Amino acid sequence: MGTVIDSHFLALTAIVTVGYQLLFFVITALFKFDKVTDFAGSTNFIIIALLTLILKGSWHFRQVVLTFLAVVWGLRLALFLLMRILNWGEDRRFDEMRSNLGKLAIFWIFQAVWVWTVSLPVTVVNASDRDPSVQAVDVIGWIMWSVGVSIEAIADQQKLSFKNSPENRGKWCNVGFWKYSRHPNYFGEVGPSLLLNVTTS
Repeated sequence: MGTVIDSHFLALTAIVTVGYQLLFFVITALFKFDKVTDFAGSTNFIIIALLTLILKGSWHFRQVVLTFLAVVWGLRLALFLLMRILNWGEDRRFDEMRSNLGKLAIFWIFQAVWVWTVSLPVTVVNASDRDPSVQAVDVIGWIMWSVGVSIEAIADQQKLSFKNSPENRGKWCNVGFWKYSRHPNYFGEVGPSLLLNVTTS
């Protein structure tokens, strides 16, 4: 289908990201409603991955696989974070920001930059005309993605179960993966991140 604005979709994805995050920022600022913040960030990854794949229209195998994995990761994260905040009813990160428009705006700006930057490998791969055959490094990347997402998902569920238990109120989570790392879900992010790096090589 050709390209839009620029040959690598960099400007397009920046505009889409800023517009999408701006929409949710306005909702948050007007209604003091911060339950969709993480959902907005996670789903933005999905939008960029699908948009660049569809607009390029080459549907190379590596592009399809990378987009699929990015969508699965983003969808799992978005749904988990949305259900968690709906269950907890509040996001303490925004206690000081709800009445301070400047601080709230800065947070959303950083979220937009974060989404666009982290999505760059997917954007670059989907905008490329190259169609290399599957290499061993691709398979290694897919395995690392599987391990990483599994660790992230299990760790998230372990912490959620721990936090939802009344006897653990106010305690630091020290069970499961969390017993060995303060942020095992972030450790799990290494898999998807390395996948993005190896697929652009």
